[in-house]
Amino acid sequence: MKRILGIDPGLLHTGWAIIDVMGATRKYVASGVILPPVKADFASRLAFIFNGVSDLYEKFNPTECSIEVIFVNKNGKTTLLLGHARAAAITAIAIKNIPVFEYEPNKVKKALTGIGHADKEQIYKMLSILLPDAHPKTADESDAIAIALTHANTSRFVS
Repeated sequence: MKRILGIDPGLLHTGWAIIDVMGATRKYVASGVILPPVKADFASRLAFIFNGVSDLYEKFNPTECSIEVIFVNKNGKTTLLLGHARAAAITAIAIKNIPVFEYEPNKVKKALTGIGHADKEQIYKMLSILLPDAHPKTADESDAIAIALTHANTSRFVS
């Protein structure tokens, strides 16, 4: 059995999801959002994300992690800041010697819907079909589930 932690990184909202994979069976375990304090300074937010992901490792013991690759925004500073949040999440898992796999947003969309530019509603509908026990409350949580499921469905092709 593989237990996959999916992460949708963000400075304000870091979505996460845990799914179990046994052969062709995928089972939803849990999901949520790490919410750093809004008024916290930048370094404190990164520490909050790092600690939140570390706590997820301790609670769920994932065997693999999948995380979304950041696309380049029009605002370079935003992209750079988001990259720091992503690095905090990756580091929290990497120091536990858990392999981390990265997926571009369009590959996640294509893996789940067959369309690389699917909208959030299409993704949500596919998640409800593929993992009917998952009921994400936010887009960040839904994205994290999609990232974990993408890895579950494509990991045999990833080295």
